[in-house]
Amino acid sequence: MIGQIIFLLILAAASWLFTRNLIKIRRNILLGKEVNRSDQPARRWKVMAKVALGQSRMGKRPLAAVMHLFIYVGFIIINLEVLEIMIDGLFGSHRVFHKGLGSLYGLLTSGFEVLAVLVLVACITFLARRNILHLKRLTGREITAWPRSDANYILIIEILLMTAFLTMNAADYKLQQLHYGDYVQAGNFPVSSLLSPLLPSGGHVLALIERNCWWFHIAGILAFLNYLPYSKHFHILMAFPNTWYSNLNLKGQFTNMVSVTNEVKAMLDPSFIPEAPAEINRFGAKDATDLTWKNLMEAYTCTECGRCTSVCPANQTGKLLSPRKIMMDTRDRITEIGQGIEQHGKDHQDNKALLDDYITREELWACTTCNACVEACPVNINPLEIITEMRRYIVMEESQAPASLNNMFSNTENNGAPWKYSNADRFNWAKE
Repeated sequence: MIGQIIFLLILAAASWLFTRNLIKIRRNILLGKEVNRSDQPARRWKVMAKVALGQSRMGKRPLAAVMHLFIYVGFIIINLEVLEIMIDGLFGSHRVFHKGLGSLYGLLTSGFEVLAVLVLVACITFLARRNILHLKRLTGREITAWPRSDANYILIIEILLMTAFLTMNAADYKLQQLHYGDYVQAGNFPVSSLLSPLLPSGGHVLALIERNCWWFHIAGILAFLNYLPYSKHFHILMAFPNTWYSNLNLKGQFTNMVSVTNEVKAMLDPSFIPEAPAEINRFGAKDATDLTWKNLMEAYTCTECGRCTSVCPANQTGKLLSPRKIMMDTRDRITEIGQGIEQHGKDHQDNKALLDDYITREELWACTTCNACVEACPVNINPLEIITEMRRYIVMEESQAPASLNNMFSNTENNGAPWKYSNADRFNWAKE
């Protein structure tokens, strides 16, 4: 009973902490402006099933796709085993699903072990790619000490958890062979049975090893759960709502501000009666709270995989822009705003902003708006929306566009086209 009470307390504390962190992140996301992303629900379920569940956008890089699939499938299916461990911990039972599932239980435990090995292979491969091969897209000026450590921590944690799981099964297997205590014959262990000769033969020592690995495995999973909200690996959970709320419009379609559209239509047609626009505090975005809640959700969903930056033509030609950094900066800024609200109240102002304090103007104007980053993202994140909204603020609020753009604006206003030639001269090139 003491073990069950301790487990119950650990489970309750872990659940409370995780829920508390989720509430904070939800509050931070909802600091963004409103945008409607609930239309066409059937299509949205299809997108989520295809992109988040089906991993459809991972295949462009086959090795990473296969390794990620091992971890992804292992994470989902091994959770069935975690459910059994939690029930055993609460009720003091041992392999509680054995009686209900019969021979299917042996098939499941075999599958769990094979998946555990595949997860180990994938994690070791990813560690090697990061720390030995130094894959280019996994580096960059935004990948500072913490992002590098975060990626390694998760991989090491997963290796330790899978090792503890297989060691626990190996000890359990030997205890079953010895008919020791309550360790009834249950399950098949194709991998851990091969490891069992490495363990001691004494029943008491084996039981101690099995229990220690059991506690390490389940406590490690609960700790991992509470680490996720502080990590880029939060995409494990966020990928699903993020893909459901995807922008279903064509990638090249930009949003128009109703107030500006009304002014243009009124200039062209004096009889035009404008619709009442929503109250506008600012044109474009200067700070993270000027972005939509979906932009902020995407910031928390970013996997920092670098696929967006690796295909960015501006980045490839040596310019300062990195779409991954845009998302990381947005996440850091809205988190900072949320912490300020917690400590000082909802009206707190820290005199900082996403523009200039986090993202430079040089980065923003380096973007070619080609949508390559949007196309490359495996979880439908759109860094371009953030870039264009911040550009909109610079142009419409500060009138500080680069000289080349100001020339284009002037030509468009005077000539109806971005070129310096008047309408009357536009077809001169064809006279001969």
